[in-house]
Amino acid sequence: MHIESTWRILTIGDGDLSFSHALKQKYPQLNLVATVLDTETALRAKYQYNAIDLLKALNVKVLFEFDATQPHCWDNLSQHFDVVIFQFPLIPSFTSKAEFEQSQYPINTLNRILLRKFIHYSQTKALDLNGPMLSYITSKDVKPYREWNIEGSLVTGLPYHYLGQSPFHIGSFPGYLIRNVDRDKHVKDTKGFTYVWSSKPSTTVQLELNFPHYLNEHYCTFCRAGRFLNEMDKTKHERAKSHKLMHKYEQIWQSYLDNESLEM
Repeated sequence: MHIESTWRILTIGDGDLSFSHALKQKYPQLNLVATVLDTETALRAKYQYNAIDLLKALNVKVLFEFDATQPHCWDNLSQHFDVVIFQFPLIPSFTSKAEFEQSQYPINTLNRILLRKFIHYSQTKALDLNGPMLSYITSKDVKPYREWNIEGSLVTGLPYHYLGQSPFHIGSFPGYLIRNVDRDKHVKDTKGFTYVWSSKPSTTVQLELNFPHYLNEHYCTFCRAGRFLNEMDKTKHERAKSHKLMHKYEQIWQSYLDNESLEM
């Protein structure tokens, strides 16, 4: 994860706030603001070990009840930033079977909606036009996360550019714990990548990013499969059960996009 010590950084949905604290510890000069979805009372009750008081001691502002899908939360920010970071985002679990059944979209689509709105609102409401305008999402490179087609689908129809990705090394941020969304449990560390978008088509940050080969022609973008040598090779892949599942996810995602209404 490329960080410059002079940047103004906003972290989104930082669970127990351990990432924000690790970030500030590593880069003391950062102008940092942290946000969480919970109230302060709920966060303290949920996570026995949290970084609320540690961040307060470092004069880092923490904004509670910040929902990345709600425009008014972004509108209430009192400053602009160079980078906005969302670490291992995941929608909260459904509280009941009835709640799940009432959902218009499957979990795959709901997580994509969360990430798409994060990118859109961070770019339009939080980032300084005179800065690099970077939106970072760090996500695990395992199912179901890699089934979200993060690189290929999140900014369809929007004026943002996918710049590339880099491996995320949690060891670079001592004290950072990846937490379960809904309870006080440390999630096992797994391979992850930080994906980067910007309203600007190019930035010096790209020098540290990789642009995946599977986003090119003769590949199946959402399956990360290929390079196909010929049409027979491609057809064989498209008949596979795994591809049909991913194709179904893409169809549902397109259905959402066809009916989407984003505040611009």
